[in-house]
Amino acid sequence: MAHWSVYTGRNEPHDGIDDLPAPPPWRAFDGGPALPPPAESDDEAAVSPDRTHRARTYVATPESVQLVNAALCLRRPLLVTGPPGTGKSSLAYAVARELRLGPVLRWNITSRSTLSDGLYQYDPLSRLYAARPGPGSDPRARGGVEDHLRLGPLGTALLPYDRPRALLVDEIDKSDLDLPNDLLNVLEEGQYEIPELVRAARHSAADGTAEVLTDGTDTPVAIARGRVRCRAFPFVVLTSNGEREFPPAFLRRCVRLKLRRPDRGRLTDIVRAHLGAPDAHAESLITRFLERAGTGELATDQLLNALYLTGVAGLDADSRDELAEQLMPYLSGAADGDGL
Repeated sequence: MAHWSVYTGRNEPHDGIDDLPAPPPWRAFDGGPALPPPAESDDEAAVSPDRTHRARTYVATPESVQLVNAALCLRRPLLVTGPPGTGKSSLAYAVARELRLGPVLRWNITSRSTLSDGLYQYDPLSRLYAARPGPGSDPRARGGVEDHLRLGPLGTALLPYDRPRALLVDEIDKSDLDLPNDLLNVLEEGQYEIPELVRAARHSAADGTAEVLTDGTDTPVAIARGRVRCRAFPFVVLTSNGEREFPPAFLRRCVRLKLRRPDRGRLTDIVRAHLGAPDAHAESLITRFLERAGTGELATDQLLNALYLTGVAGLDADSRDELAEQLMPYLSGAADGDGL
């Protein structure tokens, strides 16, 4: 039976995504042929132990659980805003792990990022070099345009998978002013074209299907005549530190989640999830962290680093306090020399 609340936030993997209700009529997609979702590799933890640990220990709030489910049901991107260290990126990994959506596709945004970077990369120079005849060269080894293409994280997420892929578009507020608007059409339509493949298909005597590598793997997928359309709209998480305003047309197409700094109860839960039940020293450091966070910007990672290192360093109380202070400097907005 379909149920709109498939993500629980309890970090227990399950197949509840199969019970997701049908999309709204205006968000239904029919791309094909259908692709099976990629499985998590057996060595996923070895490849990215930090991300795997964060996914397993993420502490979700009731609001984040509700809005993740809203984004999944509405087939809309989730715009997550909050200060550094509040778990914006970790949320994408936690949802992907619980709902078994496969490895998270990650697109790290910079001021130079463009829409085409997220969709695919094409290397015309490598194709030019491959096409040059040389002594003893085999023309059959030169390949076509598809041999010099690779789908980007956004382009891969929009393939016609049976289950939604998870895509993290990290720190979109660092982008050029045009990128959010450029994303609108692709995220609204759930499809895109690769002009190089469209042109190649137009002049091909075959059916125009090309085998192209996907993001992060050496596994090719078949793309017909250069056109890609999704089947299950991906779970897209766009993170922002709140450093800029986005266009209204972009905002209205997103489900918006604002993460706040954790209070003592949630901070204690986070410490317990990462390091076990807090002892007296940990409780004291949590208190001092919260006091300092009231006068300057701190990130939860700083507290976890301080708790871990002061717990294993074998120091006396005064030395532990000094080390904790060095590990938890203000990120901004505080005078140098302020102590714990």
